[in-house]
Amino acid sequence: MSTQDAARLLVRTLEAEGVEYVFGIPGEENIHFVDALNDSPIRYVLVRHEQGAAFMAEIYGRLTGKAGVASATLGPGAINLQLGVADATTNSTPVVAISAQVGLDRIYKESHQIVDLVSLFRPITKWSELAPRAEALPEMVRKAFKTAQTERPGAVYLAIPEDVESAEVSADLAPLPVNVVRSQEPSAAQIARAADVIALARRPIVLAGHGATRARASDALVYFSERLGLPVATTFNGKGVFPDDHRNALGAVGFMRHDHVNFGFDEADVLIAVGYELQEFDPVKINPNADKKIIHIHQSPAEVDDHYPVEVGIQGDVSRSLRALADSVHRRFDVNGTDRPPAPAHHHPTDELRSTDRPPAPAHHHPTDELRSTGQKIRRMLQEELAEGATEDGYPLSPRRIVADVRAAMGRGDIVLADTGAVKMWMARMYPTYEPNTLLVSNGLSSMGFSVPGAIAAKLAHPDRRVLAATGDGAFLMNSQELETAVRENIPITVLIWDDSAYGLIEWKMDLDIGRSSNTRFGNPDFVRYAESFGARGYRVESAAELLPTLRKALAEDAVSVVAVPVDYSHNLRLTDKLGELTGPF
Repeated sequence: MSTQDAARLLVRTLEAEGVEYVFGIPGEENIHFVDALNDSPIRYVLVRHEQGAAFMAEIYGRLTGKAGVASATLGPGAINLQLGVADATTNSTPVVAISAQVGLDRIYKESHQIVDLVSLFRPITKWSELAPRAEALPEMVRKAFKTAQTERPGAVYLAIPEDVESAEVSADLAPLPVNVVRSQEPSAAQIARAADVIALARRPIVLAGHGATRARASDALVYFSERLGLPVATTFNGKGVFPDDHRNALGAVGFMRHDHVNFGFDEADVLIAVGYELQEFDPVKINPNADKKIIHIHQSPAEVDDHYPVEVGIQGDVSRSLRALADSVHRRFDVNGTDRPPAPAHHHPTDELRSTDRPPAPAHHHPTDELRSTGQKIRRMLQEELAEGATEDGYPLSPRRIVADVRAAMGRGDIVLADTGAVKMWMARMYPTYEPNTLLVSNGLSSMGFSVPGAIAAKLAHPDRRVLAATGDGAFLMNSQELETAVRENIPITVLIWDDSAYGLIEWKMDLDIGRSSNTRFGNPDFVRYAESFGARGYRVESAAELLPTLRKALAEDAVSVVAVPVDYSHNLRLTDKLGELTGPF
């Protein structure tokens, strides 16, 4: 009987799934798998820490919708994958993590490097299992990818014992056909129920989350908003799914204090949640009294929460759901507050929005006047903040100046990864985003250190776009070793370090809640020389005027670049103090 290596069979199953990259570090127990990849079109990206491999797989999965693959050896190698794996699951991102395990000949007893990896991964994955024999690989790999990529997506884990990986199996064994799960048609009855709720609403508002991005529902969301005249806010993870320069955009909700955009939710009586998931942020922040009627539109059912009482749930294809609902509501929440029929289907919705021959506003007050007025105020305040930031010339630089200059340097479709910390708060709150997945944050697990390895994966997923990792100095040094990976693999990315020699977000929180901070300060290396030691290019910004030209120079180079910019985080408390005094969107 002709045979094949089990390791080669494993590689064939990955090829059948359309895998382009495997991110990992080899170990003694998976050398046959790593060797088999040499004869495959799959590119093995050798990383410097397994945590980086998992973050790369996560960002690749987030940007492509196809499960990213991370690989490690057994024991400590597999355990190092866990942070990125947990981050992927909590951010609803498809990842397949594969590690070696000790052989079946000793897994049942205490011996060198034995850890129950399947049990360790089970709480942080959708599925975790060990391959008991080589012949099971086609079925188990197919199940792994199907489970990871089916809504809600997440990470899965597969352990392959050393003697399974090196076994010989029949040459007749082959990968299983890939069957793609199709989104279901929304229920007509649920569409009708939701339309009735909207028809009776006084001040409805739309919240778009990460699920809307995954569903590629941007066009349908814009259609829905324009056809009904509704304002749209996004979560931090949903930024870009509704363009921030659209006249109905309210910006992102999720900041630690009651921000301008929150006033839009305060006044709303109906919340239309599109692709929103509770792990993105606590719904108590937008529904503190649990008194809003909620329409949940998603490809998966809503999680249970006492501040997220779903009045109507529409489960199915998000775009088809939005379009069907828009066409079923015979009311428009117009800028003048008058009830008018929606724009005819054969007209582009923006035609009516931009019309100048509107009837005069009625003399009587209408509730939607306030909602629309609030939306206009919110947009204006955020625009003014960004414009003011662009003129601030203090040194170290204000966070607003950094955000403004990053926006000026990046194109509409370029990708920014904002690492966890104070940098995420400033970027997610203020950075205007116009397309889906062009500002990436971790708001499920909120892991530090994902942005540098994530930027590598983002560039591989979209080589035609410029990629910037915006990171605090604390987060940067958690996975800065992946600069060497980027240089060696010739993957040009730019890293912008917000340098304050502290865990700035923790200081911010301690100052707010305790009145002082402690155990947050540290020293940093010379970031320019540090970058150059890896073969990257290093820059240090010495004045506010230098940041934008330095960013443009670094982004234009076909190289790995690190830009260090000192940041003045005294602006943190000024911002939260200012927001704490707000009694309205002004």
